[in-house]
Amino acid sequence: MSGTNISSADLDPRRRRALFHSWHRGMREMDLLMGRFADAEIARLSDAELDDYEILVGLDDRDIFGWLTGEMDIPVAYDTPVFRKLLAFHTHTGPIAL
Repeated sequence: MSGTNISSADLDPRRRRALFHSWHRGMREMDLLMGRFADAEIARLSDAELDDYEILVGLDDRDIFGWLTGEMDIPVAYDTPVFRKLLAFHTHTGPIAL
């Protein structure tokens, strides 16, 4: 089960790969964090943003999870506009409807 709620049929191969890897991280929590973001944003990312996102998808789950939860400082090299989009996507001021 991939978890994705979108079809990858209309995506180019790069975006399909990034979507797949977003939902197949290794940690279920990261599948949900990266996968939901990818479902919502992957088709709209510019090529430069996709470059940055592909780098993030290749990083260790524990590092990204630590950055997203604020447990660890975000290294300058990964503090990109696309990471900020990912962070903002998961910033909620009220209950989250699943």
